[in-house]
Amino acid sequence: MMFAEENFAAFQGAGEAPVCDHTGRVSNDENPQNPHDLKGWLKNGPSPAFLVSHVSQRTYFLLAPWCRTIFQPTNNMLLVRQHTKMGLIFSLMRCNWLRNFMLVVGCLFSAFTVVADEYDKETGALIAAAIIAEGDEQISQIEALSDTGSDLVADILTKWRQGRVLLHEDASGALIPFVREDDSAFRVDNGELIESESTTSAETSSQIRRSMRKAIDFLALSDPSPSTRSSAIIKLSQAQNPELLPVLERKLETEQNSSVQRSIRQGIAIIQLANVDTDIRIAAIEELADQNSMIALDLLKRQAADENPQIARAGASAVRSVESYVQTVDFLGTIFRGISLGSILLVVALGLAITFGLMGVINMAHGEMMVVGAYTTYMVHNIFGSGLYLTAFGMNLNIPGIGLSGTAFEMYFVVAIPLSFLTAALVGIGLERSVIRFLYTRPLESLMATWGVSLVLQQLFRMIFGSNNVQVYSPSWLSGTFMVHDVSLGWNRLFVIGFAVVIVLAVWLLLTRTPLGLLIRAVMQNREMAACMGVRTERVNMLTFGLGSGLAGLAGAFLSQIGNVGPSLGQSYIVDCFMTVVVGGVGNIVGTVVSAMSIGIVDQTLQPILGPVMGKITVLVAIILFLQWKPGGLFPSKSRSLEG
Repeated sequence: MMFAEENFAAFQGAGEAPVCDHTGRVSNDENPQNPHDLKGWLKNGPSPAFLVSHVSQRTYFLLAPWCRTIFQPTNNMLLVRQHTKMGLIFSLMRCNWLRNFMLVVGCLFSAFTVVADEYDKETGALIAAAIIAEGDEQISQIEALSDTGSDLVADILTKWRQGRVLLHEDASGALIPFVREDDSAFRVDNGELIESESTTSAETSSQIRRSMRKAIDFLALSDPSPSTRSSAIIKLSQAQNPELLPVLERKLETEQNSSVQRSIRQGIAIIQLANVDTDIRIAAIEELADQNSMIALDLLKRQAADENPQIARAGASAVRSVESYVQTVDFLGTIFRGISLGSILLVVALGLAITFGLMGVINMAHGEMMVVGAYTTYMVHNIFGSGLYLTAFGMNLNIPGIGLSGTAFEMYFVVAIPLSFLTAALVGIGLERSVIRFLYTRPLESLMATWGVSLVLQQLFRMIFGSNNVQVYSPSWLSGTFMVHDVSLGWNRLFVIGFAVVIVLAVWLLLTRTPLGLLIRAVMQNREMAACMGVRTERVNMLTFGLGSGLAGLAGAFLSQIGNVGPSLGQSYIVDCFMTVVVGGVGNIVGTVVSAMSIGIVDQTLQPILGPVMGKITVLVAIILFLQWKPGGLFPSKSRSLEG
């Protein structure tokens, strides 16, 4: 946080306050040419204004995600506006009390950050010695830096490769490596600030740069993250450098993580493939076959083509084993992708299974209900962040944001899920009350009317949010993937699968175990008889259509986590929705589930073979032929009427 000089004077009571720049050096009118670093000012007893200035800057960057404080001087009082995640707290306090409070708190946090940012002088001294060394001694010292396990090594070596490490010659003629950062510079050996006008860069050569690259790669072997260690091991082993073998063997003795141990064994075997000893090479081939090492498949194919018949036989056997494993992994990956696609189709089509399957309304605007839910998620995402700026109907609309960050910001999706359902349900109820209720017995007119409504809604989205797609960033707990036996599983798709199960169960319970579900089924089976029994059919129609639209809004919220959001998002899924509902059996929830999963798996199976376009066409042709055979779908509706 930056304080103005006039605010400093308010803290001191009188006099000109010293100004603290970003390096921690202070100067004033009395001593403009004699700047002192922070340690000197703390030692000599700096003024409260300086302490508040310096530590408040450091405290702000530490606490900014949690608390923003804006100081506005008003005579002898100071208005403090604290913007926290719990809300807005306004307090009015005297400057003296606030000064003392900020002084104490600021000093505590300053001491905390100084400890947290303590420079690793021991490692720095080793790096500095390597920089000023010469010849083979310099190469060996650079490569030995990887044994330190310090992040400082990677940072300084990267700056050295970029030419940002300079050399300063002191009075005794000794060279002092330092790094220049903007307007300040610090020594490599101890991290202290240094005043130097030197522009002499530390020399590098191709051999030195290779050694630095090797040291940085070796440093990754000690990274706290198991995935980073595994990736570094595989990357280093691809060069088949025998000098790496002792390092990996020592690492294998101390490594506790099973996945990293597996990577180390693979790395050792890959390096041993280049050995001249036949027995060692055959043992390495068998190890890679036992590990089902897909990354070594190309190397194993080379072994299968070796002139040595023993190595060739072992290599061919290993290739067959690994290729069989690859086919199994691909099959399981295809099944997972098919289930995830089927879950998306299920969530999207579930609302249509109610509006079209139960109510008999051909709602071509169902896709736009999804877009309503997706844009609701987009708005909640921005409101939880920095805000949203819209140009709607020629007017500029600025929606302020809460300004959350971290875990609190990522909770936007939890809030967006019910809001997406409610918003889409309200839009659906409005559509039913204004258009659909007049067209229940006129299917052709309802199709044309809802198609026109979909065009109007698409243009409305363009006028409010623009014609370009917008992006909604997924929370960290929905981002990324994890591996299960080399099968990559995405967290966002697993979430869609799990939530699809929850939604299907909730809808089934609603329709079969609640009074509203009983009324819905009664009205859908025989509207006239239900009306004669006293059921308010218009209200049931309204709530049913709202339920189907709300489920479409939920689908839009999920789709926002998988792809971009745009005005035409719904058009990409409306055909698949109708196919899913019709193939499963109109009005049958179980049929919708089976149909969605079947279409998803078949589609993902055919696309790698026939391509995306021909795969889609093949699925569509297969559905047409299936409906010629079974017009009622997988689970045709049963009826007691003569027409059934």
